[in-house]
Amino acid sequence: MPLRFLTAGESHGPSLTAILDGMPAGLPLTPNIINKELTRRQQGYGSGGRMKIEKDTVQITGGVMAGETTGAPIAMLVENADHIKWKGKAVEPMTSPRPGHADLTGAVKYGYKDLRPALERASARETTMRVAVGAVCKHLLAQFNIIVGGYVSSIGEIQADFGDMPYEERFQRAEESDVRCPNSTSAQKMRDEIEKAIHGKNTLGGILEIVALNLPVGLGSFMQWDKRLEAKLAMAVMSVQAIKGVEVGDAFENAKRLGTQAHDAINLQPSTFDLRRSTNRAGGTEGGISNGQPIVIRAAMKPIATTLTPQQTVDLALGENAPTKYERSDFCPVPRAVPILEAMVAFVLADALLEKLGGDSMSEIKPRFESLRKATLDDLPMDNVPHVFWE
Repeated sequence: MPLRFLTAGESHGPSLTAILDGMPAGLPLTPNIINKELTRRQQGYGSGGRMKIEKDTVQITGGVMAGETTGAPIAMLVENADHIKWKGKAVEPMTSPRPGHADLTGAVKYGYKDLRPALERASARETTMRVAVGAVCKHLLAQFNIIVGGYVSSIGEIQADFGDMPYEERFQRAEESDVRCPNSTSAQKMRDEIEKAIHGKNTLGGILEIVALNLPVGLGSFMQWDKRLEAKLAMAVMSVQAIKGVEVGDAFENAKRLGTQAHDAINLQPSTFDLRRSTNRAGGTEGGISNGQPIVIRAAMKPIATTLTPQQTVDLALGENAPTKYERSDFCPVPRAVPILEAMVAFVLADALLEKLGGDSMSEIKPRFESLRKATLDDLPMDNVPHVFWE
């Protein structure tokens, strides 16, 4: 059964809910595992005022008994502490759509008589439950030593250089930085840029990198378009609010290179008969299938649409040009987006892993993982004779 999830709830409603279906039985799971990721989502320089109000914690209301998953759908709930300010109160009408937000498109699509329903559901507050789902998926992957981590590589015009820094060190250093940048010099410059945006009543975007380590060869497929691993990853990452671009590996740089310079040469290790690569320009996938190299995803996050400085729009109730009205938001959501994108990548990889392995319980799945075919000569017997493929 494929792994799938749904979220429900509004930005200022009473609570947010997620149901994760397809998780095998026997996975140890406690709220603290999820709460750790929820806390990460609420940290980052450039956050708005709501982070001083909300302290997200999860309630697991289904699918876990005696500290282990049962194979049933996992239901999770996070209450909105901010809801008390909205409950039972008349809310000022919102009739001036913000450029770049879902206000206008949502009103046209659903026929709203007030723009707020679009704002409430389209809000990135919904990603709270994506992070909760992703926390479970990351925990599943960790049982197989698969690590998903991320960091910020640029904010505004400030681009960090990581040199040959190992990925796991990047993850660790990113968590020690309030802008989630592993390079401390660049991190300070990013912080300064965010400070300028705050004082200038503006917003900033940036680029994030999400990396998965220790993935086996063979996840995904080229048999159908919707089975390709990088396609699923791209969709998952692009589904996050304010993400407007994605690349796998060195995609855009590879577009400038010759074919002999764009790919990852395959070499035989004589002592182990392993097939190895010294580069990872492909970003961990070939032909829609994981190749054993780190999966590397880069995502471009635009500056969010809600700005203190008004933008030109139209008041739909008055039928005339008007400035936008400010709704509380982040000045730079990029650092906080790292655990969100990690969550979406982890979900896709967990689904691909479970599809590859099959089984309804961890006790079934773990032995199958150990017996997976690897990229070695021993696991790739070739009979080296002509074949008639079509009669």
